[in-house]
Amino acid sequence: MTVPAVRKIIHVDMDAFYASVEQRDDPALRGKPVAVGYAAKRGVVAAASYEARTFGVRSAMPSTTAMRQCPDLIFVPPRFEVYKAVSRQIHAIFTDYTNLVEPLSLDEAYLDVTANRRGLATAGDTAREIRARILESTGLTASAGISYNKFLAKLASDQNKPNGQFVVAPGRGEAFAASLPVKRFYGVGPVTEARMTRLGIITGADLARQSLAFLQREFGKSGPWYHAIARGEDDRPVNPNRERKSSGSETTFSEDLTDPAAIETGVLAMADEVWAWCEKAAARGRTVTVKIKWADFQQSTRSRSFATPIDSAEAVRSASVELVRSVYPPMRGVRLVGVTLSNFSAAQVTGGVGPEQLSLT
Repeated sequence: MTVPAVRKIIHVDMDAFYASVEQRDDPALRGKPVAVGYAAKRGVVAAASYEARTFGVRSAMPSTTAMRQCPDLIFVPPRFEVYKAVSRQIHAIFTDYTNLVEPLSLDEAYLDVTANRRGLATAGDTAREIRARILESTGLTASAGISYNKFLAKLASDQNKPNGQFVVAPGRGEAFAASLPVKRFYGVGPVTEARMTRLGIITGADLARQSLAFLQREFGKSGPWYHAIARGEDDRPVNPNRERKSSGSETTFSEDLTDPAAIETGVLAMADEVWAWCEKAAARGRTVTVKIKWADFQQSTRSRSFATPIDSAEAVRSASVELVRSVYPPMRGVRLVGVTLSNFSAAQVTGGVGPEQLSLT
């Protein structure tokens, strides 16, 4: 009986990618708090430098909030064509090590290096060499996580950011997951985190103490996923043909809104966040959907499909506002709005691997 090889997965994540590109290209921005985006009333931060992050500025934050938190914040308009060009350089490096590359966006990807194409001693050495080549060719730093599955590799890439790497070796995954707050876990967003907190689940160790039946009862179809990752388990392969079906974002207002201008401000912010992801992932969709949750928790959705993929932020914004206006005048307060772009164009990548294997560390 042949024992399956332990996978060697690397998650590479560029450090503050958009903002770092801007600081690289304009020396006057280096060492200063930088936000990629527009300092407009309805603008949204697409990315923030590490200097800006120390003030609490983060991506998807409304620009007005970011400026309140960091009065010296410097806004730089995004240059997505430049970011795409740099991303192509980075991904060309990846393919020197494996054909099993699963891009998540312009600045991060999973690599399955179980087959040792370059003959390096360990997967950690492979990650170190990849990061050095990225720095040499682009002038930008990257962080990496190395482990035996995708969930742990992604967690590990955050561990020594920026410009670092971390290995979670076989047998150590459950203990590593147990030590972290659940808000770090892929698939645990702010809403789920708040619900877990109410249930007394703060860390991976807390999550691991819950039974599968309990998690299924509380979180439905996501229960088995939470049960598995709390134990460091993830069977998903690195998929070079991965196709995302949609990109969406939503926000819950601090109070129920009936003023159309205030409602539309929220919709525009969500449209900008969705478009920022699409630019980052080089993805284009044909259908815009707006979700409205009313004060009584009833929900309405409105959608519009286009003949060709949407190729501008303004088109997403315009369609989103047009859709939300179809429910005017609002007879009840609006509790939440969301925007989703779907019907993406598929992009195919294929490849194979060679025979030799390497260890993780």
